[in-house]
This record gives sequence, C-alpha cells and structure tokens, in this order.
Amino acid sequence: MQFTAQQIATLIQGKLEGNPDAKVSDVAKIEEAEDGSLCFISNPKYEEYLYTSKASVVIVNDSLELTKPVAPTLIRVKDAYSGFALVLEKYNEMVAGRGKTGIEQPSYVAPTATLAADVYVGAFSYIGERAVIGKGVKIYPGCYIGNNVVIGDNAKIYSGVKIYDECHLGCNVVIHSGTVLGGDGFGFAPLDDGSYKKIPQLGNVIIEDDVEIGANTTVDRATMGSTIIRKGVKLDNLIQVAHNVEIGENTVIAAQTGISGSTKVGRNCLIGGQVGIVGHIHIADGTKVNAQSGISKSVINMNTTINGTPAFDYKSSLKSQAIFRNLPELQHRLQKLEEMVQELNALLITQNLEYKK
Repeated sequence: MQFTAQQIATLIQGKLEGNPDAKVSDVAKIEEAEDGSLCFISNPKYEEYLYTSKASVVIVNDSLELTKPVAPTLIRVKDAYSGFALVLEKYNEMVAGRGKTGIEQPSYVAPTATLAADVYVGAFSYIGERAVIGKGVKIYPGCYIGNNVVIGDNAKIYSGVKIYDECHLGCNVVIHSGTVLGGDGFGFAPLDDGSYKKIPQLGNVIIEDDVEIGANTTVDRATMGSTIIRKGVKLDNLIQVAHNVEIGENTVIAAQTGISGSTKVGRNCLIGGQVGIVGHIHIADGTKVNAQSGISKSVINMNTTINGTPAFDYKSSLKSQAIFRNLPELQHRLQKLEEMVQELNALLITQNLEYKK
C-alpha cells in the first residue's frame, strides 16, 4: 500500500518541504531507512541521520533548524512523535482493522448474552450469561468473558484474555493477550492457629473509555465496590493492580510495576518500570516516578518527581546517590583523619609531659 507525502501531510495537518508526490510504502527507523520509507525525528540526537538518510519522507518538528541540505521530503508538525503515531494508527486501521465480524466456531455464547452489530468472536471463546458486547467489538480466539460483563463499543480483546464476572469495560478499550481482569484480590485474614482464611472478593473492575492494557497484566476485583481504571490510562505489560486501587485519567505506568490494595493514583502520572507502591496511600496528580522506586507513603504535592527507595524528591535523591557512590573514598579519608587526630593527641600528650618536667 503506497501513500504520497501530500496525503500524509494532509492527514497530520503538516507543512510540506520537498516533493509532494514522494511515495512511501513502509516505515523505518531514520538510521535504517531506504527509498520508499517513512520516518520521523523527534529526538535531537538522531538529527545527524537526516542529512544522510535514504528515506523518501521524514516527519519532523516545526522547531527543527536544518544545518545542511536534505534529500527526503520533510513534513513539519508541532510534535513529530504524535504525528508519526497518527499515521501508524490510520495505517493499522486500514490493514488490520478490516472486516472481521461474526462468531467463529467452536465458540460458546450464552443465550442471555447480547451482542451488538459488527461484533467478532474468535474461535474457542466463551461469553457468559447476560454479558453485553457493544458495536464493533473484536474478541479474538481463546477469550473468556464472564457473566454480566459489559464491553463498550469498538473494544479489542486479544487472544487469551480472561474477564471475570461483573466487570465493566468502556468504549475503545484495548486489552492485550494474557491479561486477567477481575481475579480475586489478595485478601486473607490471619487466624490464631497461624493459618489464613480467605476474604471473599465481592466487588468488580471498571475500565473506562480509551484505556489500553498490555499483555499479562492483572487487575484484581475489589473486596467491595470497584477497582477503577479511569479514562485514557495506559498500562504496560506485566503490571499488578491490586483490589480497590483507583488509577486516575491519562496516567501511564510501565512494566513490572505493582500497586498494592486501596491505593489511589492521581491523574496524568508517569510511573516507570519496576516501581513498588504500598497500599492505602494517595499519589498526587502529575507525579513522575523513576524506575525501580519504592513508594512507601503518600505523595501530597502535585507535579513532583520522585526517585529511590523509599522514594523522595528527585534532585535530592541524585545528590544522595552521588554521596553513596563516594562512600568508600569518604571512609578512607575519615580513617586518615582519625589517624592524624590520634597522632596529634599523642604529640600533645608528649609535649605536656615534657612541659611538666
């Protein structure tokens, strides 16, 4: 499938510099591009490749100032990364989003389930009693949709996803393979004999509109009430979201992060990979958390950046890390100072004894 530079510029509302009829048929990294490739540059460190690239069309930021002539046709936009993402999204809709509707066999759809128009249910899938599946939903092979589950319009549920009873998903939600929504929260009461009694988990999971959840992530049902993932949240692969957690709108969380029960994460937060968050705390809107941090208490101030374990102010944590790296040298200097003090004390004692004589 081929596109011209003019078509791409029209799609992303960009300004053309070069040949509007330049054709592209694939996408590539700027450093590996060939004739017919579409690329983008948003990070300045890749700008050097622009002057030698064989790409046919490159999407760049409005702010980019050229220092040499370039061969590719340029499309200037406010944000090259977002512009390129839009092109990929539209291409994916045309190629991968075509066509599939109907129920493949063998599959099971309960008699009381309701499926709207243009739904696709892949083979070996199960849809339980009173489930409600919205228009244009794609449920790929091998999925389990429990009783009373609601899935909004145009959602995509990829192969192997398990959605337990009573969970509610909004419109345009994307759930990737292996994810489990609505499994029991980790609730056990210790008994006098040292054993544990399971606490029934009676709540559900609510996923609002435009949420995307990566592969093999788990979102546990609430003990009572709901575990809630708000509109526009993006969760990476391999994340654990415990019972009664709430994640605010447009928050982004990277892989291998774990959020303990009843914690409330604010809106527009950015949380790096392998972050651990204890339960029953609040994280303020706009918080940025560096990878491998451990959050042990509430973050009160909005739009702060934190780092480390336990996590605290980013700049202070960097200073602490610098001191920590220098500890062996500081220890050596301290030992030298102690030796000097001992020598001075010994000298003073000797001088005092001689003076008394």
